[in-house]
Amino acid sequence: MNRSYAINQDIPKVECINHKIGKYRIRWDFEPTYNDEGEENGVSFMEEDILHKPTLAEIKAIVIGGINKQTDEAILAGLQWRDMQIWLSTENQFNYKAAYDLALQTNGNALPVVFKFGDEENPIYFKFEDIETLQDFYFKAVEHINKQLAIGWNKKDSINWEEYKI
Repeated sequence: MNRSYAINQDIPKVECINHKIGKYRIRWDFEPTYNDEGEENGVSFMEEDILHKPTLAEIKAIVIGGINKQTDEAILAGLQWRDMQIWLSTENQFNYKAAYDLALQTNGNALPVVFKFGDEENPIYFKFEDIETLQDFYFKAVEHINKQLAIGWNKKDSINWEEYKI
């Protein structure tokens, strides 16, 4: 699975690219591209090749799986908070929620709590000393997750599967 680019916007969603070996290319997530002046100059899209004529069920699995992967990646690495990169792995999400819940339940007596943000090369250790700061962080994380999920759902809901029938 990779992102490709084309000038022509009439790219087929499913295409046999090698009849001899039965190689097909499936495309989705079409997005316009722009030049430096802000003018539309083509399209980008995700694509994956398979070595047989796909059924619609296989096409759906590839496209939905691709969108789910994009959504997961956007959740994982897409949040910036106070100019820090926040990694929202499932484990981190659990830890952030547990710290927030405990801080609320203890009226702040479970604070301070320290989390490591950034990356391995440039770690940033941030100490949450009050509920307000922790709440701001946690609410921003939840808002980010919900926004990325909504984007993924919108992409899936807007697919016209008739365009994928071969």
